[in-house]
Amino acid sequence: MTHPALRTVAALTTGLILMAGTAPALAQTVPPPESTAQAAALQARGETYHRAPDTAQNPDELAATAKLNAMIAAHNEAAARQEAEAEAAFDEASARYRAEAAAAATLQANYEADRRTAAAARAEYDQARATWEALIRACEASGRRDCRANAPD
Repeated sequence: MTHPALRTVAALTTGLILMAGTAPALAQTVPPPESTAQAAALQARGETYHRAPDTAQNPDELAATAKLNAMIAAHNEAAARQEAEAEAAFDEASARYRAEAAAAATLQANYEADRRTAAAARAEYDQARATWEALIRACEASGRRDCRANAPD
């Protein structure tokens, strides 16, 4: 499966290749320079632009230009749609990841709290057991025989 951005680049590259092969047809669609300074600069380089009226242009070239322009527009719209879909999918996956990461952090915090609670309970038990064993030893040292009579199993 190809990455959506690579497919977009491939579609745009295909469009550019198609445009390069039909440069004479597309040359008729270039707008005239917007300013007289720009026109003067182009003329100083030996370039001039004179757009002929549509009635004076070759109808086949006009049709080819319109067809290519429509095809390029369709490719651009498809690429824009694909990019929007990829962005939406990324945003959805990113939101899902953030939610899962937050849930994992909550589980980790709960686990750590449970560990601390268990460790505290174990320490309390160990202290109580040590105290009880010391009492049993003291009782037995006194010579009594019933020191463990009430002892837990």
